[in-house]
Amino acid sequence: MTTMLSAENITVTFSGNYAVHDVSLHVDPGSVLCLLGDNGAGKSTLIKVLSGVYQPSSGNLRLDGDVVTFPSPRAAREAGISTVHQYGGTAPLMSVDRNFFIGSELTRRVGPIRFLHRSRMRSEALQAISELGLTRVTNARQLVGTMSGGERQALAIARAVYFGARVLILDEPTSALGVKEAALVLRLIDQVRASGVAVIFITHNAQHAMAIGDRFQVLIGGRTAADFARGEKTRNEVLDLMAGGEEFAALAGDLGGSFGGDA
Repeated sequence: MTTMLSAENITVTFSGNYAVHDVSLHVDPGSVLCLLGDNGAGKSTLIKVLSGVYQPSSGNLRLDGDVVTFPSPRAAREAGISTVHQYGGTAPLMSVDRNFFIGSELTRRVGPIRFLHRSRMRSEALQAISELGLTRVTNARQLVGTMSGGERQALAIARAVYFGARVLILDEPTSALGVKEAALVLRLIDQVRASGVAVIFITHNAQHAMAIGDRFQVLIGGRTAADFARGEKTRNEVLDLMAGGEEFAALAGDLGGSFGGDA
């Protein structure tokens, strides 16, 4: 399988301080790479490099094996790299179809005047959402603010896929969601993976990551602490890594191992 997107020895510094130091990663078509780490681990800085927000101080990005640079988020999107943040940047007081096509509205011409093609926008938005398995949103006129967190995340993911995402970067998509809503988002990630899209799933929730990931990379202090495939580590081992090893082991001992069993 050909790697779709890779980062080679990426370093990012701000005022002489390392935010990311010598980090490499790769993600293949139809697979999920989980990027794990606590707050301040360097996850956000790294994905901003991948999505064109920051330029690396050193290192390279490759897309389909070719070295690429993304001078802006628009350049990354045009190359097929789409980033979805929590709730997907949706506008709560706008309808489903307007959110889906925001900035890329479909129009029709009547004489010299162009109008929004609302009927087509409604039908295509609902079809795209339905194709990802979310069938409970049936009214494209529904205000997004009345949707659940999981449904809003699903809308953002469906929008990214519709507009040609080849690499989908999901930044904490299950954060602040309940169990059922998080499960909905994880099912959608599985659907996207099955369509051949490469997915980078950024999270600090090891349980969610291990439910869906194919490969895992743990960042601590801007560096790669571990890089492993599914089945090579237990959930407790991953939590241990994320917490810095000895600190987590001591805490787990104090609490009698109440963090749960292997996964």
